[in-house]
Amino acid sequence: MKLFDVYPINNINITRGVGSLVYDNHGTEYLDLYGGHAVISIGHTNPHYVKRLEDQLHQIGFYSNSIEIPLQKELAEKLGKVSGKDDYQLFLCNSGAEANENALKLASFHNGKKKVIAFRKSFHGRTSLAVAVTDNPKIVAPVNETDNVVFLPWNDEVALEKAFAENEISSVIIEGIQGVGGIIVAGESFLKKIRSLCDAHNAVFIADSVQCGYGRTGKFFSHDFAGVNADIYTMAKGMGNGFPIGGIIISPKIQPSYGMLGTTFGGNHLACAAGLAVLEVIERDNLLQNAAEVGAYFIDEVKKFEQVREVRGRGLMIGIEMPEELAHVRKELLFKHHIFTGEAKPNVIRLLPALNLTKAHADRFLESFANVLNHQLTQL
Repeated sequence: MKLFDVYPINNINITRGVGSLVYDNHGTEYLDLYGGHAVISIGHTNPHYVKRLEDQLHQIGFYSNSIEIPLQKELAEKLGKVSGKDDYQLFLCNSGAEANENALKLASFHNGKKKVIAFRKSFHGRTSLAVAVTDNPKIVAPVNETDNVVFLPWNDEVALEKAFAENEISSVIIEGIQGVGGIIVAGESFLKKIRSLCDAHNAVFIADSVQCGYGRTGKFFSHDFAGVNADIYTMAKGMGNGFPIGGIIISPKIQPSYGMLGTTFGGNHLACAAGLAVLEVIERDNLLQNAAEVGAYFIDEVKKFEQVREVRGRGLMIGIEMPEELAHVRKELLFKHHIFTGEAKPNVIRLLPALNLTKAHADRFLESFANVLNHQLTQL
């Protein structure tokens, strides 16, 4: 048997990691500024994280949600404290797509409506409802197609008001910063307009925080910059620092009932241990402030490069838009300077490092970035 070939991969075998550094099977060191799609939030093999998981594994790794799992309550309490959403409710699942799937379904249960507003260049996952609200026809199978989704332009308040006037809207789902879409920040006025229209029309405001949440922007949720509360926040990626865990936190106005949502693996003992370790390190090491400070330094320094078309983002969620003729820079950073970054096609470099990234690591990138760009100039 061979693998189902759906991933274009780099010919690199990473076998070890510590902090923001990873090493391949030949011992070559790489600076990791991508964290495996924004997953590594507190650094590879963080000692507290490793010990939390090891200790839990020696006790029990899994049992279903048919019994009491005190770790779930402990995680909910810690998450409420660190995020500032103490009065919300937590439902645990396994991934970002599953989180968004449950959020959309829960919204429809709550108000009995079907129509969902999503936005151009959105990415919300690959399961049925999640992919239906994702603006990428290439990954939407015919079975996923639905007339229940209204796609609108980004940051367009007039179009938003019109959509509410013409449809019975169940929910609005929006990333605070679009990741796959190119690190595009939602306007604060736009998020406030979503809040007011949802209130006026009994619709549910879903804040997709899978990539732009968990402290990455310097606030716990990037939507918090607008000073409004969503009804449901979806989470995954950095939530478990590599261990599969996802979740939604739910406004107290939405009431649960037995059987409404469910999962086999969600909220298992190991996942909760991983989730608690992440929050404990974020809190102990003041990583929201670090993300804000190192991110601001990063953005300011990258803006100084004349060849860069635009720098977007907040905290340690950064998009560097390059001219089309320099779209290959990301590959050079990886294979010549051993720096992992991400991309948003066709020519945006995405930086999504661990929240405890140091300024020294930022400088290592900036030096290599300058080297690549200066090399390009000498060839012209």
